[in-house]
Amino acid sequence: MDRQEKRTQGGAHAAKSALFDAIAEVAGALATGRRLEIVDLLNQGERSVDEIAKEIGQSSANTSHHLRSLARAGLVRQRREGTRIYYRLAGPAVDALWRALREVAERTRDDLDRLQAAYVGDLSEIAVVSRDKLAQMIEQAGVTVIDVRPEIEYLAGHIENAISIPITELESRISEIPPGRQVVAYCRGRYCAFAPAAVRLLRRHGIMAARLEEGFPEWRRAGLPVAEGGAN
Repeated sequence: MDRQEKRTQGGAHAAKSALFDAIAEVAGALATGRRLEIVDLLNQGERSVDEIAKEIGQSSANTSHHLRSLARAGLVRQRREGTRIYYRLAGPAVDALWRALREVAERTRDDLDRLQAAYVGDLSEIAVVSRDKLAQMIEQAGVTVIDVRPEIEYLAGHIENAISIPITELESRISEIPPGRQVVAYCRGRYCAFAPAAVRLLRRHGIMAARLEEGFPEWRRAGLPVAEGGAN
C-alpha cells in the first residue's frame, strides 16, 4: 500500500470515527436517569427550566446542565420568553428513541418489573382499559375520563372531553365526578404513578374506576381525538 492509499484509508477511518462518535453523543446524552425523566416529562409538552427542576427533584443549575447536554445532542429545543427558558422535545423521533430504549430495557432487565412495582405499586388489582376500548366508551358517552397530570400538562394537550383533576387535588374534588358512571383515569404513561394512585383513591370512595392502559403520549400518537387548553 503506497503513501497516498494509506492517507486515504486513514481519512476514511477518521470520517467513520467522527460519524459513530456523533451517534454515540446522542446515546451519551441519555446516559443518566434524570435526563430520561426530562425526556419523559417533555413528552407531555413544553416546560420551563424551573418547572422541570421541580418535577425531577433537582436544582435549577443541575437541571440546566442536563438540558444543555440534551440540547447539544439535538434531543431538545429551547426558546426564551423574558427571563425564562422553555424546553421541548426536538421531534417525534425523540419519543420513538425513548420508547425503543424502554422496550429494550423491558426485554433485557429482569428487575424492571420489581422496580416499577416499587414506584407505582401493585398494578395487578387495578382494572385496565385499552385505548381502543376507551375511545369506544367515549363515543358512546358512557365514561368520565379524568386527566390526573398537573394542569399545565392538561392545557398543553389532553384526551378530548377529559376533565382535569390533578392527583394532588383529587381527594378534595371527588364531588366533581358525576355519580354512577365508570371513571377512567390517565396520566403520563407506563411509568407514571398518578393514574394508579387515582384509581386506588376513587375506589376507596366507592367509585367504579380503572386506569388507561398507557398514557396521553400513546393516545396522541395513535391519532385519537385530543384537545388543547381548558375545558371543551
